[in-house]
Amino acid sequence: MRDHILETQTLSFQYRTEPGVSGAPVLKEIDLTIEPGSFVAVVGHNGSGKSTLAKLSNGILLPTGGKVYVEGLDTTDRELLLEIRRRVGVVFQNPDNQIVSNLVEDDVAFAPENLGLPPEEIRRRVDEALRAVDMYDYRLHAPHLLSGGQKQRVAIAGVIAMRPRLIVLDEPTAMLDPQGRKEVMDTVKRLCRDHGITIALITHHMNECIDADRLIVLSDGEIVLDGTPVQVFAQVEKLTNLGLAPPETTALLFALGQAGFDVPLDALGVEECAQAIYEYVRK
Repeated sequence: MRDHILETQTLSFQYRTEPGVSGAPVLKEIDLTIEPGSFVAVVGHNGSGKSTLAKLSNGILLPTGGKVYVEGLDTTDRELLLEIRRRVGVVFQNPDNQIVSNLVEDDVAFAPENLGLPPEEIRRRVDEALRAVDMYDYRLHAPHLLSGGQKQRVAIAGVIAMRPRLIVLDEPTAMLDPQGRKEVMDTVKRLCRDHGITIALITHHMNECIDADRLIVLSDGEIVLDGTPVQVFAQVEKLTNLGLAPPETTALLFALGQAGFDVPLDALGVEECAQAIYEYVRK
């Protein structure tokens, strides 16, 4: 159990519709582990349980059945809650809801200050976090004057300053334009590859999952697909039946295959897709 950053055991959750009355299950006996240093993407249609899973990961919500463990720590143990939230940080889709100060560096310092860290350690953590998300030059700027992508990177820096082992990002690019989405995704991948932070990305943008180590598909509160992006996206018909569209590259290669062209489905990137088509034409 302690070899995993996050582990769920027969995890179930139901929201209460009124006092003493629970609604339909949102998550249904999910067994899941996330390994240290990995980049895991979670996708699913609206209502599949993605955001609920994010909130269960660090005790914002507590299971109504089963267990969630963070490096062996039980999220239902209230005495462990602060330590659990130090180890797992959550970033939500609207950065304005997580920005609390009038200066970027003050906002990033908010969590370390609440941990009671000495000023020199806070300064060190703030500078390191802002450099990690490429926002150090904006440390004296007002957050409300930043672009959407910059605000989200500041929100991520605020989580990084707590030195988490796992960052869960709940649709962090949902409110951003294409440039903002690129900025945030470049940051997310850099945090995992260069800084060794485990990433769990919850998204509905399939193209954001291409570089993940692992892709999990949720549907109606259950895990229905789990594998590498290549393995999952190759199941085009099943994804379509679930109401999910594969990346445009996979969709193109699949359509060519249906038309009788012998092209592989594992070329997920734009350049790889173009190369695969070129190689077929050249032959």
